[in-house]
Amino acid sequence: MFWPMLAVAAGFLGLAVLGVFAVRVFVEARRLGRQVSESASRISRAAEELERASLSAARAADAL
Repeated sequence: MFWPMLAVAAGFLGLAVLGVFAVRVFVEARRLGRQVSESASRISRAAEELERASLSAARAADAL
């Protein structure tokens, strides 16, 4: 009777550990998603600034 109870307890403990790891993975995936979104918006702003700067440079080159 001891071994079946030990097996059930070990199985439950294993599932609990997997559940904790699943929650941690979910939280880290959400954090990564937020960072990717923030990086994409930064890249977009930098591209817009680069485009404006290139237009200014082109106008300056045409003036020469």
